[in-house]
Amino acid sequence: MDITASIDDFAVYLSAQRGFSVHTVRAYVADLRDLCRFANDVDVHTVDELSLDVLRDWLWRGSQSGLAKASLARRSAAARSFTAWLARTGVVPGDVASRLRSPRADRTLPRVITRGQMDELLRGLAKRADQADAIAVRDLAIIELLYASALRVSELTGLDLDDLDLDRLTVRVLGKGSKERIVPFGVPAQSAIVDYLRTARSALLSGSSPALFIGARGGRLGTRAVYQLVAGLLVDLPGSGPAGPHALRHTAATHLLDGGADLRAVQEMLGHASLGTTQIYTHVSTERIKESYRLAHPRA
Repeated sequence: MDITASIDDFAVYLSAQRGFSVHTVRAYVADLRDLCRFANDVDVHTVDELSLDVLRDWLWRGSQSGLAKASLARRSAAARSFTAWLARTGVVPGDVASRLRSPRADRTLPRVITRGQMDELLRGLAKRADQADAIAVRDLAIIELLYASALRVSELTGLDLDDLDLDRLTVRVLGKGSKERIVPFGVPAQSAIVDYLRTARSALLSGSSPALFIGARGGRLGTRAVYQLVAGLLVDLPGSGPAGPHALRHTAATHLLDGGADLRAVQEMLGHASLGTTQIYTHVSTERIKESYRLAHPRA
């Protein structure tokens, strides 16, 4: 069977049966199409011609071209998932990538915004929202909710009006793998969302849409617009590291732990399947270490 056709079928499987997000499917397909191009270059055109050596050579070429360990690890995962599916569905007699290994991805921590910086950022947004500009009112609600609930950007943009419970201060979220969870948020986020629903959403909306957040063109707000919003807000703040919405997710989780939240509660809030992921993701801040030292050490 042709490799390209198999990739198309695999993409349908990931989306329809595994419930992978559009972004995850797109990343897997992009990696596999690169594998297909490499395979064609070495005169391999069908899935039954794929071998462990071809896959290893493909990863080696990626490492020689300067790909990061995380990218190589993702490529390896995509290839293993693809060949396992081929074997399971009987397209090929065996799983050639079962022994495929890749460099372990480096663990890098996202940027964390200090509490003072977050307060200043939110005050600035509130001042802009006071001018009754619909976009500014919406942006305040977005940032308040991202910081309050530690949502992924795709989870935020996927929210519908029916997912929101303003009385109980919770939002129903569809996370990775189509797993649903209920996430709390605070009174400031509630207030910002209520103002947005009362004064801004209808002004932005074109036609009808179930989406909670509306973009400038009148439809559901896209992830790119949220990235641009957060990056613009963080660009002038001191600190280094990525400046996208994930920085707010990591900031929220870190501040929860600094405030004494239980690690497993944070795991549930973030939607992590493994507690180990949460332990790496929500690192112990310098402030927390200093406070523990002051409380515990006899010579502090």
